[in-house]
Amino acid sequence: MGVLDKIYEIVSKDRVFTSKSDLYAYGFDASIHHAMPSVVVKPKNSEEVEEIVKLANEHCIPVVARGAGTALCGQAVPIYGGILLDMTGMNRIKEIRIEDLYCVVEPGVIYAKLNEALAKYGFFFPPTPGSGDVCTIGGMIAVNASGMRAIKYGATRDYVLGLEIVFPYGRVRFGSRTLKNSAGYQVERLIVGSEGTLGIITEATLRIAPLPEKRAVALASFNDVVKAGEGVASIIANGLLPSALEIMDKVCIQAVKKAMGIDLPDAEALLLIEVDGKEKVVREEIEKIAKVLERKADKIEFTDDEERMAELWKGRKGVLPSLSRYGEDMISVSLADDMSVPISKIPIAIKEFQKIAKKYGIIVGTYGHAGDGNLHTKVLINPKKEESWKDAEKAVNEIYEVVYRLGGIASGEHGIGITKAPWLNGDVATMERIKKAIDPNNIMNPGKMMQWKKGIIAYLRYK
Repeated sequence: MGVLDKIYEIVSKDRVFTSKSDLYAYGFDASIHHAMPSVVVKPKNSEEVEEIVKLANEHCIPVVARGAGTALCGQAVPIYGGILLDMTGMNRIKEIRIEDLYCVVEPGVIYAKLNEALAKYGFFFPPTPGSGDVCTIGGMIAVNASGMRAIKYGATRDYVLGLEIVFPYGRVRFGSRTLKNSAGYQVERLIVGSEGTLGIITEATLRIAPLPEKRAVALASFNDVVKAGEGVASIIANGLLPSALEIMDKVCIQAVKKAMGIDLPDAEALLLIEVDGKEKVVREEIEKIAKVLERKADKIEFTDDEERMAELWKGRKGVLPSLSRYGEDMISVSLADDMSVPISKIPIAIKEFQKIAKKYGIIVGTYGHAGDGNLHTKVLINPKKEESWKDAEKAVNEIYEVVYRLGGIASGEHGIGITKAPWLNGDVATMERIKKAIDPNNIMNPGKMMQWKKGIIAYLRYK
């Protein structure tokens, strides 16, 4: 009996996909990469996942888990073929325990759907990825996703209390349903950010938090992007901790205005600052932020109007797709798009990025979660021209040289995958030892992170 026949014994045929069109469609995530799996399987429970992984391990077949396909670095691209597990069928919210401050969910639950359910009780799951309307909890855990509210609320790892994981040798549980845990190795925290290279998440116990009573937003415009970066550092240095502190440069502002028609000031840079909490506290915090920025910003707009705030956040979330509408023959590609630097180094980083863009004659849009030092630099190129890719790769290399010189790191929230693998630093040898101990046959999302040894212009989705 062949492997495919054995898969049919585990999962019904209507949840196994082998047509070329299906395999082609599943070869994408939101990165620049593409590769087709050999078969796609859509499990509906942990038992099916466990049986599929055991079968794959027995035959040394690669296994790649996929959520909504919003990963930006190629994490869900099956570069060696094999079995791709579409985890979106496991989408149950199993339990919400407000009195114990946790919920239990399957990996295919959509972030926005979870928060809709929690909002009925006055609670929420705080990490706020830009793809929150579609991304899944399993994918968020796999890359340790965060977003605009990480400055105050932290990243996904800070909310994972326990996990059920399928390793090549079987299904296990780690962690607890308690808020504190000092019992041995916290393997559940190791799994967060492991990008499916160790095991597959089949259930998660997540800490939740009360929704804030009030939110308000300040929109500050600047005639110099470096001044905006200095404004970020000044806010933090003055002991202020907004719930979000975002930056957008002129390229991003113009792209959003052109593509989405959103009312934003014409400026070299914008800071979008959100404060949440008790109404009185929100008002006091906004006033303090205005005082800090008054000497640097050209104009500051305040609003607590729900429609205007929603419009501003829609514009910020729309930067990534809008950038591909900036030029006629140009698209935005996720290359050096997720670096983190110390907050005080943001002005220097932005200035250096501008120099690099000018040196190579390319357009770089800079935006991101400036409040925690997490910047996104989207490179705009003509994907049909080989020299555009070559110039972009040179620029990206120099951008990361700046990042590390400033004491930064390659990724703050999008993960490593393929696209950032050449710039993964740290003790990769130890990572490889952990991988080999848990996955000796190297079937779990092989070739990613520390195992990627090539350049980034590979397995391109662009022909």
